[in-house]
Amino acid sequence: MSVDGFVGRQNGDLDWMTWDMDDKSANYINELTDSVDTILMGRKMTDGFISHWTNAISDPGNPEYAFGKKMIDKPKVVFSKTLKKSEWINTSLATGDLKDEVNKLKEQTGKDIIVYGGAAFVSSLIKNNLIDEYHLFIHPAAIGSGLAIFGGVNGLHKLKLVKSIPFKYGVVVNQYEPK
Repeated sequence: MSVDGFVGRQNGDLDWMTWDMDDKSANYINELTDSVDTILMGRKMTDGFISHWTNAISDPGNPEYAFGKKMIDKPKVVFSKTLKKSEWINTSLATGDLKDEVNKLKEQTGKDIIVYGGAAFVSSLIKNNLIDEYHLFIHPAAIGSGLAIFGGVNGLHKLKLVKSIPFKYGVVVNQYEPK
């Protein structure tokens, strides 16, 4: 997320993000990823997400290989009103009511669930009070306009800061819970 609250440019471009990760931030991301056993995504971002990580694991020498393997191996649930069948590996579809589908997943035993986007999907989750915890990676850039996940929220959405972790490359992760 940019410091002015956008998760992408209007066209979804992420050219403003800082990617000079250090070991501390990589460890945080790995620990967060290891704490989940299901990834939720909206249909619009799924192709790009899965193709990126599939490419990353096609070469064992790729620096993203180990993390890419986690992304491909973890079960993914894609929310869609238009698809009838999933074409992606380790991926199922959720086509029913958003609240019902998410609550069914939350009731299952296992680890936590993580959401990777896209912006409209995350905004729908926020609007329906379906997110229990936020890990917002704030990048040191203001882009002026773009895609906002809190844009679809009706009224005030108060959050309680759990912790804030700055990284040397300029990104700060703020962990929040709904208040």
